Amino acid sequence: MNTILECKSLTKKYSSLTALDNVNLTLERGRIIGLLGPNGSGKTTLIKLINGLLVQNSGELLINGKSPNPETKKVVSYLPEKTYLPDWMRVSDTINFFKDFYQDFDEKRAYDMLTRLQLDPSRRLKSLSKGTKEKVQLILVMSRQADLYCLDEPIGGVDPAARDYILNTIISNYNENATVLISTHLIADIEKILDEVVFIKNGHVTLHESVDDIRSKEGKSIDTLFREVFKC
Repeated sequence: MNTILECKSLTKKYSSLTALDNVNLTLERGRIIGLLGPNGSGKTTLIKLINGLLVQNSGELLINGKSPNPETKKVVSYLPEKTYLPDWMRVSDTINFFKDFYQDFDEKRAYDMLTRLQLDPSRRLKSLSKGTKEKVQLILVMSRQADLYCLDEPIGGVDPAARDYILNTIISNYNENATVLISTHLIADIEKILDEVVFIKNGHVTLHESVDDIRSKEGKSIDTLFREVFKC
């Protein structure tokens, strides 16, 4: 089975606000996919539904053919938009925490990435810059042997040089049979690594297509198309 994620008429409402409206979406394995849309379009809501942090009002969401549950959480690796690790922890503590919590966590891979980052594992998180903390969180997430990686704004708060490091980390460390779903509005920085894009606007999926097909048909970059569609 090549399908990793399937949404069928997926709808999520917050009181009078409809965050996702009758979304139908199928994602296949072995792809790096950009989930692209302006703020408030429904990107984070979709990612939280995938991770079982929210429950839809109607419709169906399936991961490996199953609704979100403790078993699907074992195969989904999630990077939230905001940092969440306690400042008192040392970097090595975070690695031990993930190693204890996730059976698929590769400790050697995590330390190898820390070495390339020239980051001392004994340092406490409170001594690190915001961008470095985000790199540590990404290292933890990408050190899992997951089937689906959900990265919510992984490059939003870091400088351009750090963005290159983060993108290279994503490319170098995911299982080729897995899928990476990246939510971002920094299209120009990330489109070079994408296989597909999903445009989402006001809770509706307006486009789901391969990057190569878009460039061939439209004769323009994903960033340019995004700006035209969303009038950025």
